[in-house]
Amino acid sequence: MVNTAERNPMMSPLGTGIDTGIQFGMNLDFSRRADSITGLPQVFTQVIKMTEQTLKAEAASILLFHDNDQELYFEVASGPVGRTLRQVKLNTQYGIAGQVARTGKPLIVNDVSRSKNFHKMIDDTTGFATQSLVCAPLLVNKKILGVIEVLNKRDGTQFGEHDLEAVVSVANTAAMTIENTRLYQVLAEAYKGTLETAAAAVDSKGPYAQGHSHRVMEYALKTGTVLSFSAEEMDTLQQASLLHDIGKFGIDTSILCKTAPLTPKEWEILKLHPVTGADLMAGIPMLVGARTLVLYHHERYDGKGYPEGLKGEEIPLGARIIAVANEFDAMTNNSDFCSAKPIEEAVKILHENSGAKFCPIVVKALISGLRLSPWLK
Repeated sequence: MVNTAERNPMMSPLGTGIDTGIQFGMNLDFSRRADSITGLPQVFTQVIKMTEQTLKAEAASILLFHDNDQELYFEVASGPVGRTLRQVKLNTQYGIAGQVARTGKPLIVNDVSRSKNFHKMIDDTTGFATQSLVCAPLLVNKKILGVIEVLNKRDGTQFGEHDLEAVVSVANTAAMTIENTRLYQVLAEAYKGTLETAAAAVDSKGPYAQGHSHRVMEYALKTGTVLSFSAEEMDTLQQASLLHDIGKFGIDTSILCKTAPLTPKEWEILKLHPVTGADLMAGIPMLVGARTLVLYHHERYDGKGYPEGLKGEEIPLGARIIAVANEFDAMTNNSDFCSAKPIEEAVKILHENSGAKFCPIVVKALISGLRLSPWLK
């Protein structure tokens, strides 16, 4: 038991029994879940939820630096006043959180009334009564990103060394995850820009109006939203719909834009573009899921499509979505082949081909998504 009002211990190797169990359990569980989430809000929520539950505390919060190292912002906070604290900022010259952020050293404070560094401003603002706390820095590569605080044991007991070690341990893992997530988001934005450029280049070769691939992506995402796709599924759908025609890079423009009927040989060349597209995407880890959707986006629900003649639910749902989105955009925009059809007529054609060329569920979902748009009521 820690009896001092404020403690800043040198961290020792993990002990045995409950100490090791808490730390190992928290790290293993958080690391496993962190792999499946890419947004920082989800990361923050997961960190404080597990920390609060494991330490049986009343509340927990994460404060991060934004544009400078003088102010900490409450990014997320649990407990009865969590929402009140959002967007609240603290000057690092004040308070225990500020002290930990400045020094990079974790603290246990088991009686805040005896701590000269405790700042009552937050309690006065929220009405929450802080009695004790554990605070640890979010430190990665000698850089302090912010701090994590855990407040008040639910049973009224004091925080101990094992609690502090657990918070420090999860803070280290959380800091690394936060940093990696930030880097991932930067890379993802850059990568998305590259995909947009590639899609635009493909569109410039084809018969459809510029922006075809981007519009197909928008229609596909509307459909995915109606079908309650997860964030991960939406990411995959976004990539695949944007790149669905990437395989046309290798096809001569004279074939892509030919208005007369294609010869059997030309038709076979054109039908290769899903396979070519999938081959171009092979070996790119971020496009593993999207690659499959690109490969099968010209399969038909009745099994008469290509390249493999898959039928019904053998066709991945994302590929079925792209097929409908692709057709809808082709019908509603001018091309070398025909003039744009009115939206109502295009919707009617989708209905007529539902269950044959197109998946009925997807047709209904796309139309539902379109009806949420101001130009289709």
